[in-house]
Amino acid sequence: MKIEEVEGIVIRETNYSESSKILNVLTKDRGLIGIMSKGCRNMKSKLRGASRRLIYGTFHIYYKENNLSTLIDIDVKNSYNNILTNFDAITYATYILMLIEQVSKQSGEDSIFELLRSSLNKIDEGFNPLVITNIVELKCLEYLGVMPSIDCCCICGDDKNILTLSSEQGGFVCKNCHTTETIVSPNTIKLIRMLYYVDIDKITKLEIKNSSLEEINNFIDEYYDKYTGLYLKNKKNISKVINTV
Repeated sequence: MKIEEVEGIVIRETNYSESSKILNVLTKDRGLIGIMSKGCRNMKSKLRGASRRLIYGTFHIYYKENNLSTLIDIDVKNSYNNILTNFDAITYATYILMLIEQVSKQSGEDSIFELLRSSLNKIDEGFNPLVITNIVELKCLEYLGVMPSIDCCCICGDDKNILTLSSEQGGFVCKNCHTTETIVSPNTIKLIRMLYYVDIDKITKLEIKNSSLEEINNFIDEYYDKYTGLYLKNKKNISKVINTV
């Protein structure tokens, strides 16, 4: 059997038998695949240190389509050690892994790999993990086909006099269409568009007021609950640390 190379990131690990693991890997070109890392839990295994979640590298495998591949070796590109040593960072990164896994299963788009890679890189570099998470969440809505209206009023289509942001209505609401929707700050309206359209790899600075962060995060949470059908169990855990970011 021919050994193949795939570039990917381990998004989930599951113990298998007494000494092995099954790694769920999001790859650059093949989507989600399962890889058996045989004997990696043994102390002397060369695969031990790299057979874990949040490993990005080139995986040398016996590839089996629609079945478990077998891991031979890993050339690690990034182990995201800074994420692993920061509670907030690992909490948000874990949530992103879970979100990307579910979205990848539904969309099948190869470009989602770059979204994951770039977001983990920025969190590892020390950027605000909540902001990076919100960026990923917004971009994932496009993959899911339920993107909110953030270029014009979701009711009348006017791109002027935008007053607020409403998950119930599905995005921006202008002054003329506003009824009982809670008003958000003008800064929040500008920021949510910026977060969606930004190229994560090109981010060099992030300074956002806590009040705007809270408004953006609340909108995204409500929107996901209403339109996506995804259940992300540790999002509730994240809410406990939002005020400390």
